[in-house]
Amino acid sequence: MPARISEAFTLRTYPYKEADLIVSFFTRDQGKMRGIARRARRPKSNFGSGLERLSQVNMHYYQREGAELVRLDSSELLQSQFGLANDYAAGVALDFFSEVTEQLLPAAEPNEKYFRLMMAVLEHLRARPSEGLWAAVTYFSLWAVRLSGFLEHQRVAAESQNIAGEMLRTPIGQLSERQWTRETAHDLRRSLVRSMEDHMERKLYTASVLETL
Repeated sequence: MPARISEAFTLRTYPYKEADLIVSFFTRDQGKMRGIARRARRPKSNFGSGLERLSQVNMHYYQREGAELVRLDSSELLQSQFGLANDYAAGVALDFFSEVTEQLLPAAEPNEKYFRLMMAVLEHLRARPSEGLWAAVTYFSLWAVRLSGFLEHQRVAAESQNIAGEMLRTPIGQLSERQWTRETAHDLRRSLVRSMEDHMERKLYTASVLETL
C-alpha cells in the first residue's frame, strides 16, 4: 500500500468501534475520500485536532487499490477554524460548507477550483465572522453550484442578480462593500439551495438551520 500525503479539509467524522473514527475528507489532489483513523478517539493520537470540522491538514494515509476506505496514519494541522468556535452563526456556516461538500461532490474526483473556493470562503469568514457570514455563505453556494456544472439563470430580484453577477467575476475578498444581513440575496441563496437539493435528491439540514439565524 503506497503512502500518500494530501492537503485536505476534514469534512466529518463518525465513531467506529471502540477508539476509531471513519473520516470523510476532501483532498486537493484526490478529491473526496473516506478513511479509517485507528485509535483517533484516544487522548494521545496521531491526529490531534486535525480531525476537527473543516480543519485544513496534510493528511497522511495508505491507499490500497480497489479499497473503499483508505487507512489514515496521521494529520498535520495547517489551519484550524478554532477561532470561530465561540460564534454560533459562524459554526452553522461551517456545518453548511461541510454538508454541501460531502453531499455534492462525487468521490475520488479532484476539483482544484472547489478546493480553492473552500480556502477563500473560510479565510473570509475567519477575517470577519459576523459581518462576513452571509457574503461567505452566498458566495460559496453560488460557486459550489457553478463548479458542479448545474448553474442556471436564477429568477431572483434585480439586486440579487447584480450580487450574483459580481460574485461570478470577483474574488470574495474584493467584493463591493455592502451591509450584509440575512435578507441580503436571500432569494438567491434559497434558489441555489433548491438547485443543490434537487441535484442531490435530498434535503440539506444545515440550510434550514442557517435560515433561522
